[in-house]
Amino acid sequence: MQRVEQRKLMLGKMALVNYNKCHPDRCDSGICAATLACSHKLLKQEAPYDIPMTDPSVCQGCGDCVRACPLKAIEIVRM
Repeated sequence: MQRVEQRKLMLGKMALVNYNKCHPDRCDSGICAATLACSHKLLKQEAPYDIPMTDPSVCQGCGDCVRACPLKAIEIVRM
C-alpha cells in the first residue's frame, strides 16, 4: 500500500491508554513496551514506572503501540 493511502486510512484514529489496565511495573524495568514500539515516538512515558500518555493532536493511530502492549491496555479509537 502506498504511503499516501496508508495515511488516509489512519486519519481520524488515535491510541487511547486504559489507565485501569496499564501497569508499567509489569513491563521490563518499568519501561513501557508500547512506548518503545511507537514508530512515530508519539507515545510518551515521563519516567520508568509512569503511565504512558499520547497526544491526540499528533497520534497517527498506526497501532504499533497496541500490538506491543502485553497488557492490552491501549486501543485505537475513531475520533
